[in-house]
Amino acid sequence: MNLNLEYHRSPIRYITARTATGTIATGRAAGWWAANMSPVRLVNRPEPRLPGPGWTRVKPLLSGICGSDLGLLTGRNSPYLSAMISLPFTPGHEVVGETLDALPDLPKGSRVVLDPVLGCRPRAVEICPGCAADQHSRCDHITSGLVSAGLQTGFCADTGGGWSRMFVAHGSQLHKVPDELDDERAVLVEPLACAVHSVRRVPIPDGASVLVVGAGTVGLFTTLALREYTKAGPIYVIARYGHQRERAREMGATEVLSSDRAARALRRATGGFLARPEQGAEFLLGGTDIAFDCTSGSGLDTALRVVRAGGTVLLSGMPNSSVDLTPAWFRELNIVGAYASGGNDFPDAMALARSAPLTGYVDAVYPLSRWRDAIGHASSSGRLGTIKVAFDPTKDQ
Repeated sequence: MNLNLEYHRSPIRYITARTATGTIATGRAAGWWAANMSPVRLVNRPEPRLPGPGWTRVKPLLSGICGSDLGLLTGRNSPYLSAMISLPFTPGHEVVGETLDALPDLPKGSRVVLDPVLGCRPRAVEICPGCAADQHSRCDHITSGLVSAGLQTGFCADTGGGWSRMFVAHGSQLHKVPDELDDERAVLVEPLACAVHSVRRVPIPDGASVLVVGAGTVGLFTTLALREYTKAGPIYVIARYGHQRERAREMGATEVLSSDRAARALRRATGGFLARPEQGAEFLLGGTDIAFDCTSGSGLDTALRVVRAGGTVLLSGMPNSSVDLTPAWFRELNIVGAYASGGNDFPDAMALARSAPLTGYVDAVYPLSRWRDAIGHASSSGRLGTIKVAFDPTKDQ
């Protein structure tokens, strides 16, 4: 039998959660809601079957809890995604694990990290244009083929996910972990790959001024990727908590700003005029060349208001809140999305995980049996001084 945390759709809880979390937002109340009212259950199920050739069973060693997982559990994720999942599924797509079956290029017992997107190759279907271009994050076939609908492992009923003792993955999704990379760094490779992908989604001219809104895992890794893989000029990071400010500087931030003073600080740094509307937040006529929203949507309003006319706003987090798009129209902004990874993003992220200052980033690890504590902790991670919370499914308690 396979112990796993299983997600079941509950329309009543979804509607209630969207209403409640929209009011309680963050902090202890949001953490309590995510841990106690989300529609997940700790259950024993039969081991998942191998869908076909080229697949292996994987034993998770560590599996992270990310912002999209929390958005799912608190009802903040958009219902748009409901067409691309199959139920019930086991969450968990940030995974370092051990293979339990031999594959041609991957011996049994190999330590691997998971590229979670379930594109054409795992599904054994005709290759779509996105996958043909080595950008499987744009796959058109994520609801067909060998396994049930699911944009990623962790959202697919047939594959299972990392919040379990075992799931299945296709060999094309797995990247061997070098011996010198420990599990705590390896589990960060997937979010690192997403950050690398996001900075490659837009041209960043040499010396361009860049704003990163948010200093959780996504924002910190985006700051790191900007410094490692671009020739950006000043990088400004908006951080809410003290430990995030310190980490942002370690990752290469030029200046770290508080959210309530960001517009004024950027006016001084980049020039321009500070405008104050009758309602809503102040904004800049001027500002940075590019802004990355790394807050799962809540910082998009800020990003739109502090980018110069003709500039670019990149959505690196999953949007989960409404926003006034007037600046995009009036200032002729370019809005670009960045989802998952592709191309060489994973190998580059693996190399980055070996060299970057990531010690202590995974600073809270829980067994599956303490899932309420884990989800509550992750929901309040900023307030509690934590960067990444993870499950260790190999532990009993």
